[in-house]
Amino acid sequence: MDGDTFLTKENFVFCVFGYEHPNGRAVSFLKYIPSQLQTLFSIRFLERKWKFQDLEFVRPEKLYTAKNYQEISETFRSDFPHYVYSCPFYGKEIVSSPIEFVKSVYVPKECMQKLLQIKKKDKLQRLAVDLATLLSKESRVPIEEIGIRGSIALGMHMMRSDIDLAVYGAENFRNVEGAVGKLNDEGTLSYIFSTKLDRFRKFKGRYKNALFMFSAVRRSEEIEHSYGKCRYYPIKSLTFQCRVVNDNEAMFKPAIYRIADYQPLNPTSELADEETPRKVVSMIGCYRNVARKGGSIKVSGTLERVENIETGAIHHQVVVGTGTREDEYIWPMSG
Repeated sequence: MDGDTFLTKENFVFCVFGYEHPNGRAVSFLKYIPSQLQTLFSIRFLERKWKFQDLEFVRPEKLYTAKNYQEISETFRSDFPHYVYSCPFYGKEIVSSPIEFVKSVYVPKECMQKLLQIKKKDKLQRLAVDLATLLSKESRVPIEEIGIRGSIALGMHMMRSDIDLAVYGAENFRNVEGAVGKLNDEGTLSYIFSTKLDRFRKFKGRYKNALFMFSAVRRSEEIEHSYGKCRYYPIKSLTFQCRVVNDNEAMFKPAIYRIADYQPLNPTSELADEETPRKVVSMIGCYRNVARKGGSIKVSGTLERVENIETGAIHHQVVVGTGTREDEYIWPMSG
């Protein structure tokens, strides 16, 4: 499931991306790299080190940029080719791990339950449990539907680490989102806005001197698509403005915005009626939940023709985060 974390035989730590995976593989992105292997990757790393199971890890300075994705893919292609998969449906290579190379998996729901059972918690673990319990109570979302991710889940945290919560289900996420807003108004916790997009997402905050964030994971019954159902054909880059008509899947990753009122913002973005996109899909996490139904967004992305292999039905969508260029984005304009 999206947001699950796993450790491989080479001691890479990956985070699962999305819910559509080739048979026997997990589409994922690289989060932590053993220190002794970092020289193989031509990317910038944070100065901070992490300790996990007697190993030392480093983390990329930026978890997702088109350049980083290309550099990481190139290293895997030359030194660890089993982590690169040539996808016949997307027509490109994607980073994914063969299941047989996975040593251990950390599922946020399970990690939260294990955390609750630890008798001697450190200060950050106690704060994580206190926050999750508070949000569960205020939102009326069962604690079983809230997970813990990141360094706390793996037991590699430090006192300055953040609390990364996962909320299962769209309705549960909206309820937790509302509870966080209420608690912010009451002064129990406070939002943190590090970027302009944070003011729209409202997913980060501070609770008793600890930084926290929360994001959504689909419940199993909310997974509608399976790998290999559709074939995708990139057409061209677009920049346009549109209106969001459905935000029911905007909180997930990939984030999906159903749209209407397509308005091109340059001559090359003019489209025939049959090519007009019905949705915007963001592969980049920071563009999750940045716009709500009725709001307008400005988008730069890649137009794709999507063909349902079973039925032959065709529609068009715009993808943000193709890994091919840096200037892809979703920018909220109203709402």
